[in-house]
Amino acid sequence: MMIAIDMDYKCNLNKPIIMKEAVTTATADESLLAFEASVEHHYASNDGVRIHYAAAGAGPLLVLLHGFPDHWLGWWPLMAEFRRDHRVVAVDMRGYNLSDKPGDLQAYAVRHLVADVCAVIAHAGGASATVVGHDWGGFVAWHAAMDAADVVDRLVVLNMPHPWAIAREVAINPLQRQASEYVRLFRQPQAHTQIPLARLSAWVEESPYKSRHDAAMAASSIEGMLNYYRANWPEEPYRERSDAPPRIKVPTLLMHGLADPYALPAGLNDVWQWVDNEVTIQTFPGEGHFIQHDCPKRVATAMRKWLAAC
Repeated sequence: MMIAIDMDYKCNLNKPIIMKEAVTTATADESLLAFEASVEHHYASNDGVRIHYAAAGAGPLLVLLHGFPDHWLGWWPLMAEFRRDHRVVAVDMRGYNLSDKPGDLQAYAVRHLVADVCAVIAHAGGASATVVGHDWGGFVAWHAAMDAADVVDRLVVLNMPHPWAIAREVAINPLQRQASEYVRLFRQPQAHTQIPLARLSAWVEESPYKSRHDAAMAASSIEGMLNYYRANWPEEPYRERSDAPPRIKVPTLLMHGLADPYALPAGLNDVWQWVDNEVTIQTFPGEGHFIQHDCPKRVATAMRKWLAAC
């Protein structure tokens, strides 16, 4: 196994979200409108649960999995870039936007989320794909590479440590426990009734994307979103996992904003012990949790460089 660590010192913390690399709001709005008009919309089915995905381009399959709280369109700058030579598919995770929203808590257990990914890959005409995930989408991507290894060619994870590293960090790292304190609220049975809809868009600054994000959150199930935490987050009292995870066999790229207040970069430590292939770590000092929004061109550049080397 080889490990490469690449640090990008160019991201600017003060540039507005999504619009960081756009010239004007009007130009960005025109670009987003044109992009939206160009994509295809499809539904895959996993045991009766319909999973929406948007697709564009032709070539090797690249599947994008969003996190909390986001939806498929959050990937649009990367979709616009990679559609030039890939078949790019961006998923609405179950519970979100145009996908179904099961009411049962256990419907959000990671095995079902991985099965959703498998269903999308098959429906999109692929036997396997490069799987890219952010936040909870990253958690699902990790598990897809572990639990459905035949459908994952390469793995890219943004701002989400390996699931075994999450358990380790909340067990032994007081700073990560503090950073994850919000999870206690999210796991409460009625927490979804206490979170105003506007809070789900608080991280998005004014931009052409914000109105789309507001609409997608209104169409989503807050209870479904929080069920990801309830069904999959480590239980208290926190402890390191004693079981060994399935080995990851594919090349793996980890990209992480070092100013992430939720997933601290210590979670990247020793990740190579669980991967039987090359691991590349790309860090973005000064950037926070949503790097695919904050500096999409740099994220795309890092991905292209890595994909070309695999």
